Amino acid sequence: LGADYTEAAIMERISGKRIVAPRAKAAAQYKPNLLIDIQTKMKKINSPGFERWAKTYNLKEMARTLIYLEEKGLTDFEELEKACDAAAQKFNDLSDQTKAASTRMKDIAELQKHIGAYGKTREIYAQYRKLTGRKRDKFYEQHTREILTCQAAKRHFDSLGLQKLPSMQSLKQEYAVLSTENKKRYPEYKQAKAKMIELLTAKNNVERILGVTEKEKNRDRQQEAR
Repeated sequence: LGADYTEAAIMERISGKRIVAPRAKAAAQYKPNLLIDIQTKMKKINSPGFERWAKTYNLKEMARTLIYLEEKGLTDFEELEKACDAAAQKFNDLSDQTKAASTRMKDIAELQKHIGAYGKTREIYAQYRKLTGRKRDKFYEQHTREILTCQAAKRHFDSLGLQKLPSMQSLKQEYAVLSTENKKRYPEYKQAKAKMIELLTAKNNVERILGVTEKEKNRDRQQEAR
């Protein structure tokens, strides 16, 4: 990759000490992968050959990360952090919307089930309530399943605070709309997730390259808060 992509040059460029003109757009194919924690890996794999390979891999990955950041115009660390925050926020918003729609669809399906069961058992339950004494007990023995099913449906309606049951048609329409919205949202959700992972991976690599520790990040946050 040349002299601009040695370990020392990469660290100088990320820290702003070295300026290099961005490469052509062909470099856009690069996507960063996490650097290997060689020390941790070496505790599990006692192999000098692996260590040499890992160091070479990390050096190449540092260069790939830098190329990726240059292509995205994120050579300033603060801008990289902002881009990470924005990407994470977009992904979380889409994720929340998708989850909310999925939860509502689940609730609709549950309500439809109880409405259907209620429609099939309410007449039997009405008869049961009119009876008293032995007739009531005998009727219960004969129709236990229907009575319990109707009671369960009524408890579900009460838990939702329903004064009037919605029509099955309106619930089907709402379910269809939510399902369509989720399907339309999925490509954007998938793209947002991939972008967030790329940026967070690049940020993690930059922090590793520059030796930024969690303790230092917490200290910087505390200073900013002051």
